[in-house]
Amino acid sequence: MKRGKRYKNALDKRSDEQMALEEALKYIKDNATAKFDESVEVHVKLNIDPKRGEQAVRGSVTLPHGTGKSVKIGVITEDKVDEAKNAGADVVGGQELIDKIKAGNIPDVDVLIATPDMMPKLAPAARVLGPRGLMPSPKTDTVTPNVKEAIESLKKGKANFKNDNAGNVHQVIGKVSFDVDKLVENYNAFIEALNACKNENHKSKLISRVSVCSTMSPSVEIK
Repeated sequence: MKRGKRYKNALDKRSDEQMALEEALKYIKDNATAKFDESVEVHVKLNIDPKRGEQAVRGSVTLPHGTGKSVKIGVITEDKVDEAKNAGADVVGGQELIDKIKAGNIPDVDVLIATPDMMPKLAPAARVLGPRGLMPSPKTDTVTPNVKEAIESLKKGKANFKNDNAGNVHQVIGKVSFDVDKLVENYNAFIEALNACKNENHKSKLISRVSVCSTMSPSVEIK
């Protein structure tokens, strides 16, 4: 893959492919040269077989300092429309919204919440929402009667994660403008939540290796 001059310059300044967490985060902050506030990303390789459903990893974490990103939230409900709107939901609808989704008109949201009574109606849209990571699930607290609490939690920094088809998990833990201490706290909260997903179907240590990077920087593996 062809890399730009900024990327190559940052790569030249990397002391090692593996660094301690704080050292790696400082390196990322020092070499973030984009004209926007880059995200800080954590990429985790898991010791799982992604083809085996019982080994799938899916969970959520409330990052102490949020991700630095404004989260767009959609809510599918018929009896809690006002509650959802008053709590700050960006898109709210019932059957009419489900019909649009099934037709391929996906709302511009990062997270989709549904009240339990709407799930049977929403089920046919799983084939559309699933690949986009938007299908509500009790495992991530996005199927809930407590709409107001769910929205407020997401606005404060709650993030959902799951493994991809290659057995990796990816999570944004903040922006390069964050202090290192805040990034460390967010990182530790995410890793703790990820390790909590280990179950009897995972025969070895869940996490194989972890690397961090910013949107435009080379990645660094954490020692």
